[in-house]
Amino acid sequence: MSDFWNARYATDDYIFGTAPNVFLASQAALIRPGMRALAIADGEGRNGVWLAEQGAQVHAIDVSPLALEKARKLAGERGVTLEIEQADILDWTWPEAAYDLVAAIFIQFAPPPERDRIIAGIRRTLKPGGTLILQGYTPKQIEFATGGPPHAANMYTAELLREWFGDWDIQHLAEHESVISEGTHHHGMSALIELVAKKPG
Repeated sequence: MSDFWNARYATDDYIFGTAPNVFLASQAALIRPGMRALAIADGEGRNGVWLAEQGAQVHAIDVSPLALEKARKLAGERGVTLEIEQADILDWTWPEAAYDLVAAIFIQFAPPPERDRIIAGIRRTLKPGGTLILQGYTPKQIEFATGGPPHAANMYTAELLREWFGDWDIQHLAEHESVISEGTHHHGMSALIELVAKKPG
């Protein structure tokens, strides 16, 4: 998997841009200084750096060393520090109850059943009372072809998210079609789904 992503990130440009994901940024009120945050598959660092700018202690993981070098550069330019780890989250050992916040933004590279390990990892690694912020694509995104994998099986539905996190306090769950502009790889009308859920304390 790292070869695929290294090839994609092998450019001086930030292929997903340097601004944070719009939905993540809209949840700024949930970010508290000093909280421990996990940015899953954080790539070139746009979301992890933004979380650090809000005062979070950010652990950013990604499979691509080239992407993580760009994340280090971006963090340095913005005057923040990330704890950066190169890891394939399909083989990563998710620490138990380690984070106050998990950001899972467009991490739909894994189909079922591999994806189930990621969901189990998220459920395990959040502290009781911790918050998950997630955004992804619905199956209709295949028609738009403006980002994400070309496989409907990788996409999310509201029913699927309720299946995974219905025993948590779902504070926000919505599907919508919106234009996004995140670098060259997420650009144009998109079929989106977003979730904010709090793990029971």
